[in-house]
Amino acid sequence: MLLGKKRKLGRMIDEISIGEKLEVTEKIEDRDLLLYLGLSNDNNPLFIQHDYASMTPFKKPIVPQIMLLAIVTGAISKYLPGPGSSIKKQEVIYETPVHHYETLHFQFEVVDVLPETHEVEISVKGVNESGDSILDGTFTVSPPYSAKPLTKSTSFDNF
Repeated sequence: MLLGKKRKLGRMIDEISIGEKLEVTEKIEDRDLLLYLGLSNDNNPLFIQHDYASMTPFKKPIVPQIMLLAIVTGAISKYLPGPGSSIKKQEVIYETPVHHYETLHFQFEVVDVLPETHEVEISVKGVNESGDSILDGTFTVSPPYSAKPLTKSTSFDNF
């Protein structure tokens, strides 16, 4: 149990500005693919079977699109706005398939800050190592709220 332990939260809405940017680079490795496929029980031959994928327009196995989304949502949860944030809406277009072992670059930018609804809008663009666009999306995110102290209660005033 984590009672009494301080957790580092991401940035609050008043600490975030339009135009802020974040760049994330990820290389797709076998272990990542195997973990995803094992956890999701997704046995799509397009993701793992070289012989099948070679007969498709993709020519070789591709990375499941949900894995790309996991990289993006993970960066939002870890960095921008960070721990304690919650994604409320997402619109994503997967523009080019990603193949195994590619290195991917994602650029995040805060395009709007809406204090009245406690939301920030983040634009995300992803490219592969060749510079081809792989992902284009917009995420509406609720940044972390300030934690209310557990000890401000008057419950123990009589003790």
